[in-house]
Amino acid sequence: MRTVRALLYRDLVWSIFFVSVAFLSLFFFIDFLDQLEGVGRHGMTMWHAVLAALLVVPARLYELSPISVLIGAIYAMARLAQSSEFTILRTGGLGPGRALDLLAGLGVLLAGLTFITGEYMAPWGEQQALAMKARLRGGQSFGVAGAWLKERRETPDGTHAISINVERTGADGLMQHIRIFEHDAKGRLLSRTEAATGHAMAALAGSVWQLQDVSQTLWPKADGADSSDTAVQTRHLATLDWATTLDERLVAAAVSPIDSMSTTELWRYSRHLTDQEQTAQRYQLLFWKRALYPFACIVMMALALPFAYLQARSGGVSIKVFGGIMLGISFVLLNNVVGHLGLLRDWTPWMAASVPSLLYLALSMAAFAWLVRFR
Repeated sequence: MRTVRALLYRDLVWSIFFVSVAFLSLFFFIDFLDQLEGVGRHGMTMWHAVLAALLVVPARLYELSPISVLIGAIYAMARLAQSSEFTILRTGGLGPGRALDLLAGLGVLLAGLTFITGEYMAPWGEQQALAMKARLRGGQSFGVAGAWLKERRETPDGTHAISINVERTGADGLMQHIRIFEHDAKGRLLSRTEAATGHAMAALAGSVWQLQDVSQTLWPKADGADSSDTAVQTRHLATLDWATTLDERLVAAAVSPIDSMSTTELWRYSRHLTDQEQTAQRYQLLFWKRALYPFACIVMMALALPFAYLQARSGGVSIKVFGGIMLGISFVLLNNVVGHLGLLRDWTPWMAASVPSLLYLALSMAAFAWLVRFR
């Protein structure tokens, strides 16, 4: 059985490898063409365009992993069936259950590689690409509204709501044009703090934001008995250490594009949004999609196995590979459609993320049972 495993794994791995290289080459060329639009602006050169396209290659590999596994596995299994090698293996004692077990074992290894790529390599590459563009452009803008964070604090006079707005980040990574609004339990504005720049630093409890060039306005409390509390106070500070429970990891997640966040960061940020009574479904859905996406490699392996039981007269290798491409495209489309429907219909995130894989797993098992048992 060790020889059979080596034979199958060698053909499968090489086929999947060449399909992955072909897809990555195509998408690298497309990404490179997109980056060419920025050449000559903000000091961006041809080398920067090449580097930016290379840095997103791990993200492309992560996205294309299930399709590459499916097409490569279908090609390998169809070729073994066409050359009658798989028929000889079946005659030698390779039963359907054992064949499925062998492909599932390789699928688990590929799922592990996909998880590592999506958890570490892809976010790092996209963050480096964003950082490079930010350095060239002198910073990163978050649109007209900027990036918003919220925090709730328990005080003796009730729960205070704090809203933080960051307009952009500079080339050095510092947050710029920071505004902090504090409201009391009844929604009345207590203070407004504006800072030109700032950055978060870890502390014993939460973190401390070091703000520079601070302008702070304090409104009087409505129930203040002291006459000194009835006047609006305004002060200007060169620096201010603002204590908060928002640590630097949450701040980094809030000011980063959602696609550049790892699975752990998505989970941490979605928990923060839930604790602050904010809508977190988008981040929860993407978290479950990221967590379950590597298992699609196992499903694609199971979906490719029935092609080994098709007879040669059922179609050549090219027709079967074309069928695999259509199946892979349909999986990606269904995965995206279900994700959008999950947001619109407010579906349970883990259920919406698992539907495509479960559906294709059921399809592969049904095709496998029909070919093996009834034909």
